[in-house]
Amino acid sequence: MDEFLAQAWNETVRPEDKVYHLGDVAIPRRGLKILQNLNGRKILIKGNHDIFKLGDYLQYFDDIRGSHYLDKCILTHIPVHPVNLTRYQGNIHGHLHYRRVMTDDGVTDERYQNVCVEHTDYRPIDWEEVRSKIVELV
Repeated sequence: MDEFLAQAWNETVRPEDKVYHLGDVAIPRRGLKILQNLNGRKILIKGNHDIFKLGDYLQYFDDIRGSHYLDKCILTHIPVHPVNLTRYQGNIHGHLHYRRVMTDDGVTDERYQNVCVEHTDYRPIDWEEVRSKIVELV
């Protein structure tokens, strides 16, 4: 699976592209080594399973953050609470794998865009594509 993911990544990402990885990079630690073969300038938004020393990640990432504000959206690993979403047009997140954030009525909350590989054909998704899904709501 690692080989498939690396191939899909490199077919999608050019060496000069900036990539925001929304956490849970590798378990176990030896999985980090695959990052050296992935295209792009990588920014890590730490996930709950990114438990190694920062230096272990800095070998492969240009920067490491807890979250990132981009184009009126908040990029996080774990979805932000709806109360905190009022400052943003949307939340691009990971963490949930195949699941989506739901409203109290049991309907998918479209302000949240889950970009786990299970939702992106197991490859990075272009920013304009994911951003356009939130722009349509505004």
